[in-house]
Amino acid sequence: MKVDEDANLLVLIIDTNPIVWRKSNFSLKEALRHILVFINAHLALKHDNDVAIIASHVGVSKFLYPIPMTHENSDKTIFPNMYQKFRVIDEKVIANMSALFEDVDTPNNYPDKASSMMAGALSMALCYINRITKADEIGHVKSRILIISVSPDSPYQYISIMNCIFSAQKLCIPIDVCKVYGSDTPVFLQQASHITGGKYLKLEMPQGLLQFLMIAFLPDRYNKKYLCLPGEERVDFGAACFCHKKIIDVGYVCSVCLSSILNLICDLFSVYQNVMILFLNHL
Repeated sequence: MKVDEDANLLVLIIDTNPIVWRKSNFSLKEALRHILVFINAHLALKHDNDVAIIASHVGVSKFLYPIPMTHENSDKTIFPNMYQKFRVIDEKVIANMSALFEDVDTPNNYPDKASSMMAGALSMALCYINRITKADEIGHVKSRILIISVSPDSPYQYISIMNCIFSAQKLCIPIDVCKVYGSDTPVFLQQASHITGGKYLKLEMPQGLLQFLMIAFLPDRYNKKYLCLPGEERVDFGAACFCHKKIIDVGYVCSVCLSSILNLICDLFSVYQNVMILFLNHL
């Protein structure tokens, strides 16, 4: 099949952590306006283009679009000045975003409220892409993931995120990342872009979100090869230690469980050593 006949599926993950967005001078409401314009531009490029939108919230990830069919009667009013699909997606995303903030009650014992459930959102995105790909017998759909990020990395999600990254790499699904707010660099998401062949872009001026989305993330997988797009070349390959859940640049690797650790002696190695001593004493 010709490249110009391929349909492009964009799975957009929006970091909706309210704790982080409150610290920014660029609100989530303003960002959502920019994102919806970008989504409409993606759909307008080709009739077969499609989109899925996932909210990565504190402690939970949910689909904003599409959602399971309900028995409620939806408004069928046609607005002559707006393409019907644009209107449907805009209204669904705004309504489901509002419902997300009203319904989700973050548990008090949640270990990392400063971060969002990015591992869950990536898992949902990959499952959705896999379902669409399986239904597409002729390989017509080309998929990619775009993450709008504001939260710092969560070391508690390190293993899950890395599993998602390697799964996306195996499936040839690029992961693009747009870091809208925060002085820190999300190490895991930067590695996700590097490993999967995507683009990582950190915005100095969040108010220009729409311009950056249109320039850097609107082109499809094929056209990106011929464009010189903005991005960061330096990648931080830090990992999270298994003992203290901290991101480290230099650490130790346990010879028993192969986990990265901050201290010289791994707890598991100590247990393994004691078991081996008892075993050798009985020989």
